[in-house]
Amino acid sequence: MNDAEIVVVGAGIMGLAAAAALGRAGRSATVLEQFAPGHDRGSSHGTARIFKVSYPDAEFVRLAQESLVRWRELEDETGEELLTTNGTLDVGGIEGRREALEECGAGFEFVRAAEIERRFGLKVDREGLFQPDGAVLHADRAHEAFIRAAGGVELAYATPVQELVPDDDAVLVHTAAGDLHARAVVVTAGSWVTRLLAPLGLAPDVAAVRETVAYFRPGAAADGPPLSEWRPELGQVTYGLVGRDGLLKVGVSGSGTPADPDEPGPADENVVRSAAAWAARRYDLLDEAPVRAETCLYTNRPDERFVVERHGRVIVGSACSGHGFKFAPAVGARLAALALEAA
Repeated sequence: MNDAEIVVVGAGIMGLAAAAALGRAGRSATVLEQFAPGHDRGSSHGTARIFKVSYPDAEFVRLAQESLVRWRELEDETGEELLTTNGTLDVGGIEGRREALEECGAGFEFVRAAEIERRFGLKVDREGLFQPDGAVLHADRAHEAFIRAAGGVELAYATPVQELVPDDDAVLVHTAAGDLHARAVVVTAGSWVTRLLAPLGLAPDVAAVRETVAYFRPGAAADGPPLSEWRPELGQVTYGLVGRDGLLKVGVSGSGTPADPDEPGPADENVVRSAAAWAARRYDLLDEAPVRAETCLYTNRPDERFVVERHGRVIVGSACSGHGFKFAPAVGARLAALALEAA
């Protein structure tokens, strides 16, 4: 049995952010990941995410503002561009955003549909809310930046955690490669969180769903803001953003189906068709056929909030409800602080 000061379960973006915060604090940590580096089985893979400040909830606006500062600090630390700032555009379901943004001192403007097309080349049907601090977040670079920032933190891939056994002064971590004795454990296991924590009576109220995203070739270089078109009556938002590879990524959040995270599933062809039709209406495309489609696991809570909790020596950092990636540096810092309290 080996000793470890702090063990982080899961090397998705939240686990790596927590590990980086622990490394900056000069603490010893071991990150255990069940899959190989760069896998696409969870919710942190790919090259592009939307970073946005525009929320109808001041709590999330403030968390985004803090995260923006921390992302910029990580850029300075690693010398890597992680955010390409071009604002964000919200259309439909924008009620409450003005009040939340004003409360937090964040800039914004309402833009008519014709002006949106003139400025950004996006064809929408109604007024939108433009928020200038939004950006395209380069997800793969963010992963690497956190690994670099983690310094001496040990990363162990292909090492699934089988069981956690808390004791008074430690947590026994059973893995396929042997056991670890840790002063504290941070669980950032995504859709596997219930399976790992249920035996401890700590399983959060979450549901794993498989969402589909598709990629298209825009007809011209697109450097406009990521677009989110909300359908509150359906509980869905269709979004589009152009990554640094020049491909338009389109997803329909809220259209996913319940998923067993251990069973890989194909992209939903109905969602791909819906994404293609939406992309053709909103963007100029070279071809309405997608270049490719892929899946992403969301681990949703009913209120779309995050779990950041300490239970003795076990710290829980799941779920992220499909919109947590942008908040990783802020949430990771909180998880690390809780782990340091426990250790």
